[in-house]
Amino acid sequence: MKTYDEKHIRNIVLLGAAKSGKTTLCETMLFEAGIIPRRGTVEEGNTVSDYHDVEHERGSSVYATCLHTEWRDYKINIIDTPGLEDFIGEIISSIRVCDTALLLLNAQYGVEVGTEQIWDYVDKYRKPTILAVNQLDAEQANFTRTVDEARRVFGPAVTIMQYPVNQGTGFNSVIDLLKMTMYRFPENGGKPEKLPIPDSEKEQAERLHNELVEKAAENDDTLMEQYFEKGSLDEDEMRQGLKIGMLKHQVFPVFCLSAIHNMGSGRLMGFIDNVAPAAIEMPPEQAEDGSAIPCDPAASPVLFVFKTLQEPHIGRLSFFKVLAGEIKAGVELYNEKGNTSERLNQLFITDGRNRQNTDVLRAGDIGCTLKLKNTLTNHTLSDKQSGKQVKPIDFPTPKVRVAIEATNKADDEKLGEVLAELHMEDPTLEIEYNRELKQVILHGQGDLHLALTKWRLENIYKMHVEYIPAKIPYRETIRKHATATYRHKKQSGGAGQFGEVFLTIEPYYEGMPPYKEHPVRDTDEIDLNWGGKLVFNNCIVGGSIDARFLPSILKGVMEKMQEGPLTGSYVRDIRVSVYDGKMHPVDSNDISFKIAGMMAFRDAFHQAAPQLLEPVFDIEISVPDMMSGDVMSELQSRRSIITGMDTQNNYQVIKARTPQAELDKLYAALRNVTQGKAKIKSVFAEYAPVPSDVQKKLSEEYKSAELVA
Repeated sequence: MKTYDEKHIRNIVLLGAAKSGKTTLCETMLFEAGIIPRRGTVEEGNTVSDYHDVEHERGSSVYATCLHTEWRDYKINIIDTPGLEDFIGEIISSIRVCDTALLLLNAQYGVEVGTEQIWDYVDKYRKPTILAVNQLDAEQANFTRTVDEARRVFGPAVTIMQYPVNQGTGFNSVIDLLKMTMYRFPENGGKPEKLPIPDSEKEQAERLHNELVEKAAENDDTLMEQYFEKGSLDEDEMRQGLKIGMLKHQVFPVFCLSAIHNMGSGRLMGFIDNVAPAAIEMPPEQAEDGSAIPCDPAASPVLFVFKTLQEPHIGRLSFFKVLAGEIKAGVELYNEKGNTSERLNQLFITDGRNRQNTDVLRAGDIGCTLKLKNTLTNHTLSDKQSGKQVKPIDFPTPKVRVAIEATNKADDEKLGEVLAELHMEDPTLEIEYNRELKQVILHGQGDLHLALTKWRLENIYKMHVEYIPAKIPYRETIRKHATATYRHKKQSGGAGQFGEVFLTIEPYYEGMPPYKEHPVRDTDEIDLNWGGKLVFNNCIVGGSIDARFLPSILKGVMEKMQEGPLTGSYVRDIRVSVYDGKMHPVDSNDISFKIAGMMAFRDAFHQAAPQLLEPVFDIEISVPDMMSGDVMSELQSRRSIITGMDTQNNYQVIKARTPQAELDKLYAALRNVTQGKAKIKSVFAEYAPVPSDVQKKLSEEYKSAELVA
C-alpha cells in the first residue's frame, strides 16, 4: 500500500456509549473511501471491526479494533472501541496512542453514562476532540438537547460546526457552518448535493457561523487581530484557529451523522484530514525518565506497544505506534523491560481480521507485527543505544473479584498458563495466586468483564472452569490476657515424646509496657508477613525447659498463628511469654515441644476473648446529586460508615469505610441504583473488628468444615 509521511497520517480513536453507532460509522467510513466494496451490519455480524465470535454473540464491541481508511491523500488510522466500562482497558490504551478522540453521541439519548465515564480519560490525556451527533434519522432524535447536555458535561468548548435541517425519520440535510453550505444527501446516502442555505435557515446559520468564527479567532492572537480588522475570517483562517483550539482542548467541533444511512461521514473525514492534528503537531510523548520523545521521522526508531492479542491459528499480535524514526520490515530493536532484542520480520496495517503487508511505517503511524517473544503491552522497542522507555499506560485498578477453579483438576497447571496469557493481553484483568486463601482469584472491571474471561476460557481455550466466591483474608487476635498449660506425652514403644509448656498470651500494641509477670531472659520481636507482630518472651528460669527447645516452642506458636484457632485465618498482634514447663531426660525432643507450644497457644487463645478482624476499605463514590440518598442507603445497608461528603461540579462525593466482605457486592448494587452513573474508588484502610454475630457465624462455619474434613 501507499506509504504516507508524518504530515499526512491521522490517528483517530472512536469513542462512545454502547449502541451509539461506532462500529457502523467505521463501516461507513471504510466503504465511503473504497476500502471495502459493501457495508456490513452489526446485526448480520459481518462488519470489519467486530469480527470476534463473542462480539457476534453479544452484538456489540468487546475489543478495540484497528482499522484504516484513505481519504483525499491522507491516511486515517481508526481504533474502534467498546462502549462499556467493563472493557475500559481497551478504551484507555486506544485513547493513549491516538491523536484525536472522535466521540459519538446518540441523538436519541444525549450524553449517556458510558460517554461520561469515557470522557474522564479523554480529558485526562487532553486529547483533541471531535463530537459527532449520530442517529439523527431516529424518530426521537433531538440535536439541541444533545448539544446542551454535551456543554453541561464537556464545557463551553463544545462548538457547533453543523446542525440538522430536518432531524427525525426524514433526516437528509445539514447546514455546514464552516463552508456556509447546505448538504442534502440522496436517499441511500453517499455524496451529498451542495445547495445554498434556505432563507428559513439563514438567520440561525449566520448567528452560529459568527459564533464559530469567534471561537476560531479567540485561540490565537494573530487570528484575533485579523478578526477585529476584517470582522470575519476566511475558511483557511478558521481551520487554523479551530486546530489551535483543538490542540489547546478549548474547541470540540460538533458534526451531524446518520452512520447507518451513510450521511455525513465524507465531510467528517475531510475535516479530520484538514483540521485534526497529526502526531507531529501533538505534544511529544514522555519517557519514563521525564525526557521528551518528539515525533521526528529522522530520529532513532522508537515504538510503543499498546495492545497485545492472541489470535487462534495465528499467534501473538502486537499493535504499536511508531513514536519516532522509521520502522522497516526485518528491523531488530531492543526491549529493555524484556531484556531482549526483537526482530520485526513482518509489518502490517490491519483492518479487523484482515492484514496488509507493508515495508515501512513512519513516525506517527500505527501498525502491527507477529510473534514477538518477550514484548508485551506497555513495552517500548527502540535502538539499544538510546534506551528510551515510554511512560506506561496507567490502567485502573480492578473493581470486582471472583475465585476460579478448573472443573477438571488435571487442568490446574494449564489454567495458570492461560490466565497469564489473558493478563498479558488485558492488564486490567489481574490474577492473584493467594496462598493464604488457597484460591486463584481474578480481579476485573465488572461482572461482564469476568463473564467475558470465562467465555474465552471455555470457547477459545476449551477449558471448563467454575467461578466461586472469593474468600476474605480475615485476621485473628485477642482482647485480654490468658494463661494455659499443655502436656504432650506419647509412648509407642522405644523412645516416646514428652514436653510440657506453661505460657501466657496478651494483646500486643506499639508502646505497651514491658512484661513484668515473670522475669524476661530473651525477647524475639517478629514482624509478621501478613501484618502485625508477634513478641515472644523467654521467661524460663532454673532450667525447667532447656534453652534448645525454645525455638521449637516458637515454631509451634507460629504454625498455629498461620492457621488461627477461630477461623483458620492468620493471627496477629500477640505477646507470648513462656514461663515454665517440664522435660524428660529421654523422651523430650523438638517435635514434643513444638506440639506442646502449639496446643498451649491454642488453648490460651480461646480463653483470651478472641477477636476476628476484617479488611476495611476507604471508598469514594462520585454520584449525581439526585442519587446521593439512594447511594447512602445502599452503603448503610452494607455495614458501611459514611465518613464525609463533598461537592465536585454537579456530583456529590461520598466517602465511606466499607468491609471487603461487602465491597464485592456493593459495586454491582451501586451500578444498579445509579444506572451506572456512580464512579467508585477504593483503597485498603485497616483491619477492624467484625460484629459479634458475624464472628460467631464464621467461627461455627469453620468448626463444621473441620468436622467434615
